[in-house]
Amino acid sequence: MTDSSEPTEFPAFGRLLGLDFGTRRIGIAVCNDEQTISSPLENYTRRSEQTDFADLVSLAREYSVKGLVVGLPVHMSGDEGQQAKQARAFGEKLAELTRLPIRFWDERYSSVQADAFLHSAQLTRNQRKARRDKLAAQIILQSFIDAADRDGKPRQL
Repeated sequence: MTDSSEPTEFPAFGRLLGLDFGTRRIGIAVCNDEQTISSPLENYTRRSEQTDFADLVSLAREYSVKGLVVGLPVHMSGDEGQQAKQARAFGEKLAELTRLPIRFWDERYSSVQADAFLHSAQLTRNQRKARRDKLAAQIILQSFIDAADRDGKPRQL
């Protein structure tokens, strides 16, 4: 299992999979090999823990990803609550199954940013809902790849 308290070597080259963890849906994004541009990939609707992990492991293999970036839903104070604990447990299990290094990244405001962008695109409510989670994952992943320090505490967007 990956121990998130002690950073392991994290790749500076190769695709990364960005996840906006949720109990009903997981937004998924991927970046290019150079780790300069992230793109939204899909909104994954959760089914069962076993199916979810199998599908995400398969997706990681399909895209030949070299690392995982999981959004960490922390409180405004920076403290971690129950949702952050769930995201950590999920991410660590996925890292174990894929044998990929993982980083957790502060996801505060990612959904707000996604909503603002989608609203400015004049999409209907249903169209915004269909894109929100994968766009939030893209925002989280882009924030991570743009950061100077990827090994520190999760950074705020």
